Amino acid sequence: MSDLLNITTFGELKASGYTSRSLKQELRENLIVQLRNKAEGFEGIIGYEDTVIPDLQTAILSQHNILLLGLRGQAKTRIARLMVNLLDEYVPYIEGSELFDDPFNPISWVGHQKIEQLGDKTPIAWLHRSERYTEKLATPDVTVSDLIGDVDPIKAATLKLTYSDERVIHFGLIPRAHRGIFVINELPDLQARIQVALFNILQERDIQIRGFKLRLPLDVQFVFTANPEDYTNRGSIVTPLKDRIESQILTHYPRSIEISRKITQQEALITPEQRLKIEADGLVKDLIEQIAFEARNSEYVDKKSGVSARLTISAYENLISTAERRMLINGEESTFVRMSDFAGVIQAITGKIELVYEGEQEGSAKVANILLGKAIKSLMATYFPDPEKLKRGKGTNPYAPIINWFDGGNTINILDEYLLEDYRRTLEEVPELAAVIKKFHPTLSKNQQLLLMEFLLHGLSEFSQVSKSTLDNGYTFKDMLGSLFNNEFDDEEDDYNEDNRY
Repeated sequence: MSDLLNITTFGELKASGYTSRSLKQELRENLIVQLRNKAEGFEGIIGYEDTVIPDLQTAILSQHNILLLGLRGQAKTRIARLMVNLLDEYVPYIEGSELFDDPFNPISWVGHQKIEQLGDKTPIAWLHRSERYTEKLATPDVTVSDLIGDVDPIKAATLKLTYSDERVIHFGLIPRAHRGIFVINELPDLQARIQVALFNILQERDIQIRGFKLRLPLDVQFVFTANPEDYTNRGSIVTPLKDRIESQILTHYPRSIEISRKITQQEALITPEQRLKIEADGLVKDLIEQIAFEARNSEYVDKKSGVSARLTISAYENLISTAERRMLINGEESTFVRMSDFAGVIQAITGKIELVYEGEQEGSAKVANILLGKAIKSLMATYFPDPEKLKRGKGTNPYAPIINWFDGGNTINILDEYLLEDYRRTLEEVPELAAVIKKFHPTLSKNQQLLLMEFLLHGLSEFSQVSKSTLDNGYTFKDMLGSLFNNEFDDEEDDYNEDNRY
């Protein structure tokens, strides 16, 4: 390739034996090499190895225009951007050509004229693959001029040309994406007349600007993204355009906690200092992912809108930062994530979920707390015996000493900014709490034991074994029965605060 980059004229290019190929041929042949070499493709895309990626590779081998259909936060745009890696590192074009004309197949007036006038002396430049990618978010205000182009009256007057002359056109994004990948995100949001213009390019390979028709055989790989609800809704997509997109590929959310966790850990912006000083146990990482799984099945959350993978990424970043803030305030050199630090993830959840009517009635912050509670309840049975099954079955209940202690009128407060010693001493006030942790998890470090002790209290509260109330700066754990009696005398306006600190 380094030798090719030294070529500066069309004659030298022909003498080198270089052969031109269409964009889709280029993608196809480079993918064939990649598959035969069993090389890694689409790096960083996790969870699609057996579903989306094979479908995408099939579409590329078929030289199809592609639609990635799925809810938000399913890596659709990222997949499209990674297709650039299947392009040649450099391709030659006629220097000075606005549309990066292939010297072997020029399509613009400038390209034709230079080849006709200069022949083998036509100057050649080289285009890197990173410059062969164009992306546009479809919005209702996008115009034909933006995508296709428009007549430039000043240029027409200066050059004394008629509007039907190609030279007076100011080309839009799609012609300028000639020999490259063009991505339109949220395709159904385009107005119908814009979709028709796209169909004309795909089907007839010509463009029409202000009534003038121009034959312009553009060489473009189109990749569209869309939400299923919008795409399948009658009237939001022009049927001929839908028919012209040859391959429709369905994306999906991670299908397991493990896959979701890998994505979060890969994408979260955690500084080296945070990684060094803040310990995040596997429990808290799984709990972050479980929140998203609970949200996708929640009666309060709009399933048609989806719950983006960005929720868990932002939530994990906030979780680490909450622990870091506590560490800095307390003047500590290092710390570990506690359950009380999950108060910091609420703001990440509320901004990432779309609520249905019932959810709006509850309020986004309360729904976020509900989702966190359900996530704790779901993981409780993974780490400890299920309290519900223990109530129905026979045998010794390992939680009985803990529950009885609270039933005796005892209470503990776990505050957000407790020093480590205060945090440890508070948890150790509860008899047999540490013993239960050691019984089911005997090999944990001291920090992990403290985390699980707090987690167990939260878990028991979700199963209504003990009562948990929120404070402005922490939580109170007490007996369930006494809490129920006290609530009968509380004012109605205080009910909301019982489950929600915000």
